[in-house]
Amino acid sequence: MLDIKAIRDDSSAFVQGLTRRGMADAQAVIGAVLEKDKVLRDLLVRLQNSQARRNEASKLIGHAKAKKDEAQATGLMAEVAGLKDTIQQGEQEQRDLEKELRDLLAVIPNIPAADVPNGADESANAPVDARAFGKPPGISNPKQHFEIGEAFGQMDFERAAKVSGSRFVYLKNDLARLERALGAFMLDTHTAQFGYTEISPPVLVKSAALFGTGQLPKFQGDLFLTTNEDPFWLVPTAEVSLTNYVADEILGEAELPLRFTAFTPCFRAEAGAAGRDTRGMIRMHQFSKVELVSITTPDQSAAEHERMTDAAQEILKKLDLAHRVVTLCTGDMGFSAIKTYDIEVWLPGQNAYREISSCSNCGDFQARRMNSRFRNAEGKVQGPVHTLNGSGLAVGRTLVAILENYQQPDGSVAIPDVLQPYMGGKKVIVKT
Repeated sequence: MLDIKAIRDDSSAFVQGLTRRGMADAQAVIGAVLEKDKVLRDLLVRLQNSQARRNEASKLIGHAKAKKDEAQATGLMAEVAGLKDTIQQGEQEQRDLEKELRDLLAVIPNIPAADVPNGADESANAPVDARAFGKPPGISNPKQHFEIGEAFGQMDFERAAKVSGSRFVYLKNDLARLERALGAFMLDTHTAQFGYTEISPPVLVKSAALFGTGQLPKFQGDLFLTTNEDPFWLVPTAEVSLTNYVADEILGEAELPLRFTAFTPCFRAEAGAAGRDTRGMIRMHQFSKVELVSITTPDQSAAEHERMTDAAQEILKKLDLAHRVVTLCTGDMGFSAIKTYDIEVWLPGQNAYREISSCSNCGDFQARRMNSRFRNAEGKVQGPVHTLNGSGLAVGRTLVAILENYQQPDGSVAIPDVLQPYMGGKKVIVKT
């Protein structure tokens, strides 16, 4: 959530930032926020004045009674009673205005960092040449992952559709084990090499948690709700559970940065993806992912963003999968981010690079929504923490990349060296 005080101090910077994001009515949006804020602040001044006058009149009642001036005392008591009603009404109005202002701010996206390229869509994303790794393998007539998996008899979309509908899959035998192996390998790398703390978090969360990380209220259509009685939501990513671990807390500066990782199922309605990637495992309602989350001080977050991207890339480097990194432009970034790197892995079957990880610095945007702050060594509260999140990696898409990049002329798929210990020493996957 944006800082209302900062908007008051420099509203033009926020109009400019939202305009860079492609918000055509940015001036009107910020204008509505400032107007609502002024009405609220004017009300608070009136309430303070009314409270001060009530306190003053209450004291004067005692003086009037001491002087046996019953007429003055009666008049003052009537004034105090009226002020009490006025204040109660004003306090209700205050609560209503605060909610209205919060609702306005809740649907405004974060402001992009100065070094984020301008652009309307992914065509304006900027390659980070220094982060590119490897070359696409030369595979003659490569098959797509679902062709390989179905030929193995280990990837079944038809039975999954019978049970759950489209965008679900059964993985069997070696492919089921490969998914599990990938999750374990990623966790081991992130904990041992990069110092992340492994967490097994809830995957059912309350509405407040999704508000905290920015999925609610704006993106409700992309989420799965389990009940209308006492709402629980299935997490679209473990970012929600891991980031909200510090919700409503004041952290010590000395303990930052905090780094968390988790391997969980994720659930997305993909409401805006109709007709996209309808075949295969690229875009699923249920998928597995290893998530990375960092909680930092403001001066740590830029460096932490680079470090997190390094950690995600390291998985692909160890798997020897060609990939590239792009900086997302203003029009392609997520709602909560100030800057995002997308890591795109080469898929021979599609003859294209496809996203396998997004690593985002969200600044203090999520922390304001979660009320997460930090204090210095002297105990003084410094303000909101910064939060970052990234895929380290999307496990299903990594499995896709292995099937397509390690496919062999005889129809088998070689298992990358680093995964063989997790596969019981097996070196190749064949039809069962």
